[in-house]
Amino acid sequence: MSAIPVRQNHRRNRARRIAIGAAVALVVAGVNGPALYRFGSEQYHDYKINRPEYKAANGHWDFLDVPAQFKINSIHASLLHTGKVLLIAGSGNNQKNFDAGKFESVLWDPETNTYKMIPTPKDMFCSGHTQLPDGKLLVAGGTKRYEKLKGDVTKAGGLMIVHNEDPDKPITLPAGTMFTGKENGKTFVSKDPVLVEKAEKIFDPQTGAFLRTEPGLGRIYVEARKSGTKYETGTEDNYRVRGMKGTDARNVYGIAQKLALDKKDFQGIREAFEFDPVAEKYITVDPMKEARWYPTLTTLEDGKVLALSGLDEIGQIVPGKDEIYDPETKSWEYTGIIRKFPTYPAIFLMDNGKLFYSGSNAGYGPAEVGRAPGIWDLKTNKFDKIPGLSDPDRMETSATVMLPPAQDQKFMVIGGGGVGESDKASEKSRLVDLKAPEPRFQDGPSLDKGTRYPSASLMPDDSVLVTGGSADYRGRGGSDILQARMYDAESGTYQRVADPAVGRNYHSGSVLLPDGRVMIFGSDSLYADRANTKPGVFEQRIEIYTPPYLFRDSRPALSGGPKSLKRGGTGAFETKDPASIRTAKLMRPSAVTHVTDVEQRSIALDLKRTANGIEVTVPKNSALVPPGWYMLFVTDTQGTPSEGVWVEIP
Repeated sequence: MSAIPVRQNHRRNRARRIAIGAAVALVVAGVNGPALYRFGSEQYHDYKINRPEYKAANGHWDFLDVPAQFKINSIHASLLHTGKVLLIAGSGNNQKNFDAGKFESVLWDPETNTYKMIPTPKDMFCSGHTQLPDGKLLVAGGTKRYEKLKGDVTKAGGLMIVHNEDPDKPITLPAGTMFTGKENGKTFVSKDPVLVEKAEKIFDPQTGAFLRTEPGLGRIYVEARKSGTKYETGTEDNYRVRGMKGTDARNVYGIAQKLALDKKDFQGIREAFEFDPVAEKYITVDPMKEARWYPTLTTLEDGKVLALSGLDEIGQIVPGKDEIYDPETKSWEYTGIIRKFPTYPAIFLMDNGKLFYSGSNAGYGPAEVGRAPGIWDLKTNKFDKIPGLSDPDRMETSATVMLPPAQDQKFMVIGGGGVGESDKASEKSRLVDLKAPEPRFQDGPSLDKGTRYPSASLMPDDSVLVTGGSADYRGRGGSDILQARMYDAESGTYQRVADPAVGRNYHSGSVLLPDGRVMIFGSDSLYADRANTKPGVFEQRIEIYTPPYLFRDSRPALSGGPKSLKRGGTGAFETKDPASIRTAKLMRPSAVTHVTDVEQRSIALDLKRTANGIEVTVPKNSALVPPGWYMLFVTDTQGTPSEGVWVEIP
């Protein structure tokens, strides 16, 4: 599919302009009042945004014509090295789909505009994902149980901490294990099996003398056997484990705080899969050590993947037990360090191998834990906070991008809002230079209004497309923002471009396509009206933004060249007018959900022009260029980019 628009029939356009002009003239004359005015205004707007000069300055939005059988509640999207886009709904934030085991994924081919349903083995709704070195997509976590609001909960329940004081053996308690309170006498039943590690003997490091025994701990969700308020508990109690005998009865016991009919949060799953873009199917790999719902997956410089945060199988924030996936062994191991973050934390790999946490997150988690941005050394667990945020209480639901080129290590955090269902929203764009001696945030240009859930896509001409979002939590009060703008990193300014037709808030995202266009998907408003009386409906329409650079007369093109480039290596590509080529870059494909995309990066390449084309050289730094597949773009003297050429960096 060509990204350069085809000129319309000029005679038909002339007739259309005359008709529209007549309608507008009638409006100006006041004929038939407001109804005709609205008609004329709409027709004039349609005429205006479709004029060639308007498109050349502002770009253009079009709806993707998705056949009805392929319309899903897309929560996640990832661009694959085949050029196709994987859209994942899972149960799509739909309890009926979840109960029916209806989990969906769709593969879209932008080049042929064809679609394919992909069998989806688990509920990947609110999972995490990242690109692997071999081009597969790692998808981990998802939904085990939907939340239950207070009033819908019929059985008292909550978290039971199981203790094992036996230093010689761990113990596994099966699902259905009963716990009876020593003081309250009430019995609760576990919903899943739980492994409780053996106790640890603590010795004096200097004398070697035995000091004490620290019990092994297991966490499990329990609920009352019967419905009703009389089965609630109000205080902490010790619980004996039904069926335990002898020393096990003394060593193994439970402790629980309040077990009540309060709201129960979503629960996560441990399952993980690799999606194979060539075979076009999910492949089961070892499950994570921890169940995770709303986790972030970040690829490290050696190609391994860090998984962190999320809600666990009990519906609580995973208590800092970060883990790493090895694509070679298809298995997970704990990092051995503890650090807590709210869900979907925006954590990027830096060019020195450390990690940058921007403060952006999706929401779940205590307001006072793990929200300060900073630089994290995964080897030592040292975390250096970065000061300077002028509105640190409005970072939730913000978007973060690593500005081009990645070598500069400059980041921008866009919009955001208050914790939870707050109506606070930020109009700010905060900038930070991580190469500064003492990095510090400073305010950049502002958006027109406070914006939660903005989508941000790096573009091949080094601009950033910022679009969508809402001024209130999940678009309450009809607060969706129908605006788009381009950020110019060199000038540090925004420029308004063509407005999208559809509002986008929660569960939305955007993806740069290989042809230089941008796909934006999703949105999950709480309400469908400004009065907040009608339930919202998930937005299944997909829009495609064609930037101004694709309305120029021509664009550069690359051919030939290697399919794989080593770091520090050089590759030769053919192009018709080598003298016109000004820049070359590698762009890592997106893997986005909840406006969180830590995959995006644009890496400047050294460029040499030859008689028949160009030679590009890849930086040697594996932390700057982690292994995987990239799109190679070049731009000409006008800043017009080529189509992306897929290149593997092993």
